[in-house]
Amino acid sequence: RDHGGPEGMEPDGVIESNWNEIVDNFDDMNLKESLLRGIYAYGFEKPSAIQQRAIIPCIKGYDVIAQAQSGTGKTATFAISILQQLEIDLKETQALVLAPTRELAQQIQKVILALGDYMGATCHACIGGTNVRNEMQKLQAEAPHIVVGTPGRVFDMLNRRYLSPKWIKMFVLDEADEMLSRGFKDQIYEIFQKLSTNIQVVLLSATMPMDVLEVTKKFMRDPIRILVKKEELTLEGIKQFYINVEREEWKLDTLCDLYETLTITQAVIFLNTRRKVDWLTEKMHARDFTVSALHGDMDQKERDVIMREFRSGSSRVLITTDLLNWPRWSFWQE
Repeated sequence: RDHGGPEGMEPDGVIESNWNEIVDNFDDMNLKESLLRGIYAYGFEKPSAIQQRAIIPCIKGYDVIAQAQSGTGKTATFAISILQQLEIDLKETQALVLAPTRELAQQIQKVILALGDYMGATCHACIGGTNVRNEMQKLQAEAPHIVVGTPGRVFDMLNRRYLSPKWIKMFVLDEADEMLSRGFKDQIYEIFQKLSTNIQVVLLSATMPMDVLEVTKKFMRDPIRILVKKEELTLEGIKQFYINVEREEWKLDTLCDLYETLTITQAVIFLNTRRKVDWLTEKMHARDFTVSALHGDMDQKERDVIMREFRSGSSRVLITTDLLNWPRWSFWQE
């Protein structure tokens, strides 16, 4: 099943684009009317750089490797591509999306359901930490058009034959570098073995380390390569600030000063370890700041409750690790 993989790789792990067609308007993409309604209702006005380049080759059925940073609109890129290719009247699973974390899988599900709202598209999140029996019953009762999930649970459902690969024609690996760095390589390879050999593969990744290139070489056929360079990315209406805190022990006071001086309705504080999340939460509680914490050691129910509180606004500050894959979260659009 080795297809020879992509040529045009640069040695520093950056792909070289081989597709230069740009469509800068959703109306010019030949999308279904019901899908266009969903796109505009979701609040999109103009496609982002990655969407202008990648939606068309995905819709045309090519294997696609898209390299762009988080927060560039990659989720909507493959969501729109999947929805455009769906046969709504066929009540079978036609697309499978893998994501590195449960939270990201659930967020992708929300985006797909929102964009596909006027089409009647169905999408199920297949994630660990939820009841396996309930999952089996859901998948058996009526196959969702799209399944999005984490590699472990998706493989389990395929293996037990509760998720049928028969009609799956598109396979998306989101945050491929992140999934492989989390040790999901074996499960991803096993999932590939259960899918049709002529399935369309779309791979999205911020970086292109060797293990990601290995996947593209092994499972993709003459892929379209799309690189969105950093200088092509814009954050319209967003100001960015950087504070140089020279000593670790000064960070807490600096953070508390910011908290008190800035008028922020909601904020997220990122830390690089779970231990630091617990430490900072405790310190800020001791100073009477209302904060909540989220990291991967918590069970799924607790994580869901914390996310609901933050989405509803009852919790204003969230302290977390990179579990959320933050730029994808659309709290502000609900």
